[in-house]
Amino acid sequence: MKIIVDADGCPVVELAISIAKEHSLDIVIVKNYCHEIIDDYATIITVDLSRDRADFYIVNNIEKGDVVITQDYGLAAMVLAKEGLCINQNGLIISSNNIDILLGRRHLNQELRRKYQKSFSKFKKRKKETDKEFENSLRSLLASQSI
Repeated sequence: MKIIVDADGCPVVELAISIAKEHSLDIVIVKNYCHEIIDDYATIITVDLSRDRADFYIVNNIEKGDVVITQDYGLAAMVLAKEGLCINQNGLIISSNNIDILLGRRHLNQELRRKYQKSFSKFKKRKKETDKEFENSLRSLLASQSI
């Protein structure tokens, strides 16, 4: 088992690396060349800026039981299809029980943006509590896999 982080725009990269170290797990950080991430423990993979390039890398390199951290529900669906585990940056564990709802919501938001030519997402400043929720969920997910 390894942890793979879809790192472009991911606010929990350092936290994920810290938890991987604690559990002596390999961690792979997949980012495009516009982001600078340096770490002595993690394996850093840099892909080009093409649309979905990081997602394709992750899907092509995931193995059964790997944990993927992503906020992209399309990627999450592909990870689940390859029997991987998935969690988002807020600590939501994505599973076969909730992926259809998440993909439906994603589709609806895309349709609204196309129809009204604007964004309906207003992201609030990230709170420390959200990082703690992510940490607790990741630890729980790893514990459920008998790490």
